[in-house]
Amino acid sequence: MVIRGDERIVACRGQSDRSSERPVRADTRFALGSVTKTFTGLLLAEMAARGEVRYDDPIDRYLPAHAVPGYPHERPITLLHLATHTSGLPRLPVGLLPAMAPRWFTSPYATFGPAHLLRALPRTPVLGTPGAQVRYSNLGCGLLGLLLANAAGQRYDDLLEARVCGPLGLVDTSCGPGREDAAGYRRGRRVPSFRLPALPGAAALRSTADDMLRYLQAHLALDAVPLSERTDAGALRTALGEVRRPRAGRRRGGTRICLGWNHRSVPAAPDPGRPAGGPAAELAADLAEEVAGRLAAELAAESVGDPVGGHGRGGPGGGTGGGAGGSADREVADEVVYHAGATRGFTTFVGFSPRAQVGLAVMAGTLPLRSRGFVQNAYDILRTLVVERRAPAD
Repeated sequence: MVIRGDERIVACRGQSDRSSERPVRADTRFALGSVTKTFTGLLLAEMAARGEVRYDDPIDRYLPAHAVPGYPHERPITLLHLATHTSGLPRLPVGLLPAMAPRWFTSPYATFGPAHLLRALPRTPVLGTPGAQVRYSNLGCGLLGLLLANAAGQRYDDLLEARVCGPLGLVDTSCGPGREDAAGYRRGRRVPSFRLPALPGAAALRSTADDMLRYLQAHLALDAVPLSERTDAGALRTALGEVRRPRAGRRRGGTRICLGWNHRSVPAAPDPGRPAGGPAAELAADLAEEVAGRLAAELAAESVGDPVGGHGRGGPGGGTGGGAGGSADREVADEVVYHAGATRGFTTFVGFSPRAQVGLAVMAGTLPLRSRGFVQNAYDILRTLVVERRAPAD
């Protein structure tokens, strides 16, 4: 799915279920994996805009007293720390791996529920001082979803529907089953539906190309998506602007962390290996062909979180963009905001550039061995779209 200015392109390829040979359509639902974190970040920003929570609220405020992680409380973990991977919490909860073992080849996370998570939190180590360093944490973002649900007195899925998905018209985006779910595949074999009951805010959402088009449109132009009269439109529009603002940085690669999103500057020159000047439709078709070719040849790898290997190692486009304060900053004209995700049977990349008015979403029903290459490929196409939107130099 590509947005470029006024152009909207949705390219579908392959089958959503190999046994029934159902073709993939624009309303076929795919698991988003860690792209779910961008929705959780938007939910945090929306509730903060309403004054229901604050970014610097300590997590203790929304947890039972017996479920608070053990760490020096003179520098508490805050909601913002959870949203920016700076909490110091580990990647996964304590006790999750033993719970996964009996279901490793079916649905490894399905039996680890909220009660298990609350029992595990007091035994969870905090690595370093909260706010001091970016350490990617599915636990942190999943916990943020739970805390926002506690603050509102609703289940995460219901809260997201009321505050984000419903107002934006995302009719097929939810944590539960839908009307046209694609099947996920690992090494050519179908895998069970992904379930993550303890941490839905980290990786549990499913969505469609149609819904992701509306989602990206809302991020590109705050007034692009009509909102219902019952919606607090001001709070949601404020939140859509807040989520793309960098909040934390990395020392290598130039990647910065927003509320659930990654942020990078775009170099002034297009990629030398990709032709410039092609229309959005051609680029969308190219992407569909490249993705299909890669997925046909690649074996499956496993990750609950972001398949990008750049958390602390530069991320996609590493070495090509200028980091904050670097010499390349003089040549930077645009920025991209993006996230990638993977479950056992799906891979997803979503990104956009507000200034260039470009957006890209790729959803595939399998997990490639070289998932970094898959994401890098999508990121490069997004970056090319951004560069091509720039006006010619005077």
